[in-house]
Amino acid sequence: MFELAWPWIFLLLPLPWLARLLLPAADSGEPVLKVGFLHELERLAGRRARLNLPTWRQQAPFVLIWLLLLLAAARPQWLGEPVPVAASGRDLLVAVDVSGSMDFPDMQWKDEEISRLELVKALLGDFLQDREGDRVGLILFGSQAYLQAPLTFDRRTVRTFLDEAQIGIAGKNTAIGDAIGLAVKRLRQRPAQSRVLVLITDGANNGGQIHPLTAARLAAQEGVRIYTIGIGANPEASGTPGLLGLNPSLDLDEASLKEIADLTHGAYFRAHDGEELDAIGDTLDQLEPVAQQPTQARTATALYAWPLALALLLSVLLVVAVQWPDNLLQRVLRRPRFLQPHPEWRERLKRLRLRKRR
Repeated sequence: MFELAWPWIFLLLPLPWLARLLLPAADSGEPVLKVGFLHELERLAGRRARLNLPTWRQQAPFVLIWLLLLLAAARPQWLGEPVPVAASGRDLLVAVDVSGSMDFPDMQWKDEEISRLELVKALLGDFLQDREGDRVGLILFGSQAYLQAPLTFDRRTVRTFLDEAQIGIAGKNTAIGDAIGLAVKRLRQRPAQSRVLVLITDGANNGGQIHPLTAARLAAQEGVRIYTIGIGANPEASGTPGLLGLNPSLDLDEASLKEIADLTHGAYFRAHDGEELDAIGDTLDQLEPVAQQPTQARTATALYAWPLALALLLSVLLVVAVQWPDNLLQRVLRRPRFLQPHPEWRERLKRLRLRKRR
């Protein structure tokens, strides 16, 4: 189906004629012959002298070019058949801890020891990539919480932002309450039964301005379900000491994470290694989607290039007719009836024909 996205552009159609009426005539700088007795000549001839204005045949190319430019500016497009868009899904925000302890290399994945953040990037990235039909977003939090990616269907970009996350980018501490508060702010305007937050951390709240339980109660009032994931190997299983010989796994506040999940009707998961975190992703994948308002979309093919190209071609022909009338006038401008040559050019053609006969 053909459609003009901006049909109001055609209101500019009389603009050249209004400009001609309202603006003063251009001064060519050439001397002008003044006839002081013009009125007497008009009276003797019985009619008024007419201005030598271009005929409609001479104006037609310029009118056509102006119409083509307006048509291109109106954004003509061809709309395809309506295609249903999957609008059944969740509004899922993922809050990832990027504090200093997330750099601790105590996680096992594919027979290798990697840091906690690297494991989250590897497995949570796949989890986000598979959320077809869901709006997903990303929050990174340390000493403060930042919205790295708003809710969007562009899951690939969200995963890219997650892969680019660095330790300490939001500070060295852990502000769990601020991360929950930021998520509630972003989810409160979404449908009530589709608000989900997945919070991943390896420590306890030791920064920020909001207490985690206070933020969890606010999330419960707004209908936000929170799934908390505690990440880190068991203290006795991890043989790599942390700073000053302390194991960061001892800092994990599982009691608070469980209470946050209970207050918001979510669930708490513990990930000791890569396999458990992968299984948690499969569990979260089984959440029932919430039906939202169905939508349809049409594929739009832009057509503005065609009238624009035709206007350019006509402009080039007019320039050629003015600059090189002797050589190309017969080939280009003689056949189209609406592009009749100027009287001066006709005289030049007559001279050319006489020269050829001689």
